[in-house]
Amino acid sequence: MPRHPSDPVAPVPFGDATSHSSAFTETAGATIQPLTGETIELNFGPPHASDSASEPVPESASESVSNPASEQMPLEQAPSGQTPPEPEPIPTATATAAPAATPFIDPAVLLAEAESQLAEAEARAAEHYDAWLRAKAEIENVRRRGQEDTAKALKFAAEKFATAMLPVKDSLEAALAIEGQTLEKLREGVELTLKQIIAAFEGAQLAEENPLGKKFDPNKHQAIAALEAEAEPNTVIRVLQKGYLLHGRVIRPAMVMVAKAKA
Repeated sequence: MPRHPSDPVAPVPFGDATSHSSAFTETAGATIQPLTGETIELNFGPPHASDSASEPVPESASESVSNPASEQMPLEQAPSGQTPPEPEPIPTATATAAPAATPFIDPAVLLAEAESQLAEAEARAAEHYDAWLRAKAEIENVRRRGQEDTAKALKFAAEKFATAMLPVKDSLEAALAIEGQTLEKLREGVELTLKQIIAAFEGAQLAEENPLGKKFDPNKHQAIAALEAEAEPNTVIRVLQKGYLLHGRVIRPAMVMVAKAKA
């Protein structure tokens, strides 16, 4: 009669331990022939219909025999509408490339190259120093020539004007050298001398300022008095002494008298 899975298994005597692997074969529903000659039939398959009908299965046995797949832990499921997270990648060790070997350089070659660079730098420095000395000397010469020209300009500034005044002096000396000259001849000589002076003034950019009948200008005129007159107030009505301007700058203001309103 086949054994039910709930029935206890009787011990099976074994012979020599050295022939254990070749003495029997274990399969579902197979027959084991021990060395003692006794036949034992083992059946690990499901019970036959006839057996299940004739022998009731105890509740303890039905509870003990269960599906192993049903006892496994349930897998974690992602919430609906979301995808399960991807597993993090396992970092792998990256191989570090070994540094390339530095080629050997002869120290004598390096020394020769350094000496060559030093000689070139010294030559360039000497060239720059020489150029700097030349530029410094040139600047010094320009500065010295400038100072000399300025001194000469200040010293001989009146050279042109003095040259223009020489004929005036000659005319006056000639007028004084004539004896027994008439008043008319003397007047003609004075007028000629005055023209020479005016020409000398114009050559030296020395302009005459005669503001008679003009509006009073405090920058060029010096008022001596204010008189009641028919003219417009602050109008120059009399010139006591003419003024002069050198290149537009007042060297002597004109002394004048101006008009004021009648009381």
